[in-house]
Parts: sequence; C-alpha cells; structure tokens
Amino acid sequence: MPRGLSVRLGGMDREDLQATVAQVGVLADELRHQMYTFIRNAGRPISRDEAAAQVGISRKLAAFHLDKLVDKGLLKARYARLGGRSGPGAGRTSKLYEPSDVQIEISIPPRRYDLIGAILIKAVEHDWQGESSQDTARQVARGFGVELGEQFRRENRLRPPGPERTLWIAERILARYGFEPYRDSQGWVALRNCPFRDLARAAPNLVCGLNQALIDGLLRGLGNHSVQATLGPKPGQCCVTLRHANR
Repeated sequence: MPRGLSVRLGGMDREDLQATVAQVGVLADELRHQMYTFIRNAGRPISRDEAAAQVGISRKLAAFHLDKLVDKGLLKARYARLGGRSGPGAGRTSKLYEPSDVQIEISIPPRRYDLIGAILIKAVEHDWQGESSQDTARQVARGFGVELGEQFRRENRLRPPGPERTLWIAERILARYGFEPYRDSQGWVALRNCPFRDLARAAPNLVCGLNQALIDGLLRGLGNHSVQATLGPKPGQCCVTLRHANR
C-alpha cells in the first residue's frame, strides 16, 4: 500500500465495506496514488496532460488511471476550457480532475474516534448546571444510545423485546460500531474491542463510563429494563458486559 494512505475499516455494512475495499484497491497502484496525491495537493482542477507529465507517462495511460479514480469516487471530473477562456476561438474543452469529498479510513480492529468526538463536543456545548463535565458527557452518551435503540424499534416496528431478544439486537447494533460483540461462557454479551482504545488508555474512567452509558442507553431505547450494561475491565477488551438476571 502506498505510504501516506490512512484508512479505517469497521462500523460499516457489507456494501460500504465493499466500496471502501475497492477504493483502497484502486489506490494500491503506485501511479494512481501519485496522481491522486498530486491532484489533491494542486488546489485547482488538473488536466490529463498535467497529470501525465507529473508522473512521466503518456496522456492515454494517464486518462485510464484518472478515470479509474473517478469510477471509484475518489476524483470528480468535468469539462472546461483551460485558462477560463470562453466564446469563439477559445478552443476545445478539456477533461479536468479534482478531488471528491470521499474520505477513506481503515483500522483493524475498528476504531470510532468520530463517535466519541461527537459525544464530547455535544457535552462541551451543553451547560448543565450542577453536573460535572464527566456526568454531562455520560448523559450525552446515554442519550445517543437511547436514540439508537429507539430508531431500531421504529424502523422494525418492534415491541419492547425480552432479555434474549434484546441481547441479540444489541449484538448487531454494537457490531456496526466496532465493539466486536461475542457470547462468553455464561451466555452474556462481551465486547472484544474498544473502538476508543487509545483514549481509554489515556482516560480509562472517563471512556469506560461513556461506553457503559452509551450501551445502557441503547438497551433502554430498545425498551428493555432487565438487561444491564455492567463494568468489568478485561485485558485487551472493552470494559462493558451485557447481562440479565436470568442467567
């Protein structure tokens, strides 16, 4: 893989994953990566001739690689006259390339610093009197989880589920956010991965509290009040386990 390519894998459905893998694959070619980097850094639309000259290949070969990047959504293309000329005698239009808004990030195991960042930003924006900053952040995380659970119920027209059904649904939602859930020897749902690992190492009390609040909110949003999100740190895993009293 070319140097300087930062990608993140996880927290996405199958179609998103396939699209991301295809985008990474197209950049694995060194010529395409060089042209993509050149166009991103140019700050203006680039023609096929300019891209070809930059990497030392023919215009025809450059067009092939550039159109591959367009096909995968990494570049966008349009036709325009070079130099902004218009009117009679301005010459033929050229195909110009510029970066798209697509971003690619992959990490294995999955990391979701965007999620915890959104929670902390919202916590900072709220001035809840009488609460510490950590309590505020936990309230925001819990609210986010509640919204996830309620959205799932609305979309699936689901009545409040029982304990086992709740665990089954929670596994699938948490998998999408990179927690890598699995059933332990007692049948409880443990989480193999912490999507916020680096931050959890720096501030374990804060991040573990946010994880617990987020997952507790998810369970309540699903409409279940018997399954609990409990804290119990395990080496190399997320600190939260989902369990219910009947097991």
